[in-house]
Amino acid sequence: MTATLSSSEHVQSATAVRLTGVGKVFGRGQRAVAALDGVNLSVAPGEFVCLLGASGCGKTTLLNLVAGLDAPTAGTITLNTSRPAVMFQEAALMPWLTAGRNIELPLRLAGFGRADRQSKVAELLDLVRLSGSGHKRPHELSGGMRQRVALARSLAATQRVKGTDEPALLLMDEPFAALDAITRDVLQGELLRVYERTATAVLFVTHDVREAVRLGQRVVLLSSRPGRVVQEWSTEDVTDTEELTEEITGRLREVISTHAGR
Repeated sequence: MTATLSSSEHVQSATAVRLTGVGKVFGRGQRAVAALDGVNLSVAPGEFVCLLGASGCGKTTLLNLVAGLDAPTAGTITLNTSRPAVMFQEAALMPWLTAGRNIELPLRLAGFGRADRQSKVAELLDLVRLSGSGHKRPHELSGGMRQRVALARSLAATQRVKGTDEPALLLMDEPFAALDAITRDVLQGELLRVYERTATAVLFVTHDVREAVRLGQRVVLLSSRPGRVVQEWSTEDVTDTEELTEEITGRLREVISTHAGR
């Protein structure tokens, strides 16, 4: 498939999700606003893709379309996974439930029995390094800890009962943007560790180039509104991440400058 509107191509033998010619327009007539236009993008099973762009370029809109929270006005979205799990910038935990109960909720909705739920909650708490905090409520946790619970809950939402083997897809909308720099750095490292252990496909939205290069196996750049895929980079086998970061930053500046000069 063509993953960019430049000359590069990215071919996958299988996909977790594929967007073909996807467009999204809000409103009608003279008040219509085109958020996305002709987006072609695929994420392979187990692949970590970072979607990068300036504020207002349609990144979150694209994520909402993949999540099924809204429908495209043009093109098609093909999911070869179970319903995607979503993690937002805010943890959005149920304040009256403990951390463990928050994580358990999607498992209950997916039809897991009580024993399986308890086992998986314990496993997920351990995975995000919160084994001793399952009994605490959100207000008793720090911002970073709440985001760990939100990550565990999202991973719980990718779980399926025995007999189903659909690959999982996790959609992440700037989940660390509201955190301080040190906590954000720690959680980026934790996310990579969790990703390596779970092999869940991830589509991660960010406007931070360094974050995209650190986390993604592939970085996809959207133009300013209406969002189009203009270029992508593979981070695999890259020895100088600083050089790649500077290259992507320069391209992002070009995209923003072109939009500002219209």
